[in-house]
Amino acid sequence: MKRNPIETILGFCVLFFTISFLFYASGRVDTKKIGGYTVIANFSKIGGLEVGSDVRISGIKVGSVLATELKPDDYTADVYLSVDSNMKLPIDTVATIADVGIMGDKYVRLEPGRAQAVLKENDRILQTKNYKSLEDSVSEFIFLSTK
Repeated sequence: MKRNPIETILGFCVLFFTISFLFYASGRVDTKKIGGYTVIANFSKIGGLEVGSDVRISGIKVGSVLATELKPDDYTADVYLSVDSNMKLPIDTVATIADVGIMGDKYVRLEPGRAQAVLKENDRILQTKNYKSLEDSVSEFIFLSTK
């Protein structure tokens, strides 16, 4: 069976572009771990938030989700967050679970408050806002428009 040189060249081009894409993608992915202190936030609905998801302030990554745990007494979820040790969060910080987009990943958005006292290792964020799915938003809109 005779091989066509065009097929060989085309095969090398496909291989080259595949390897180039993998290098490009690995450079764009932010996989670095942010070390710091751990804080805990409690939510009644986390909407598929995963371990390793970002923790952001003003859209900038300042930490990541270390673990999620279901509390058996009241069936709420404790979310353990690692926050950069340079970020001194006030005790009145608000934690919200948000979407990157309609079909995007979830992340924890932190809105620092104005208090002078700051959160320390293993402290709890007392003010949280649960995840609101697209279905929740649509049903809320329909309910409000029918009144």
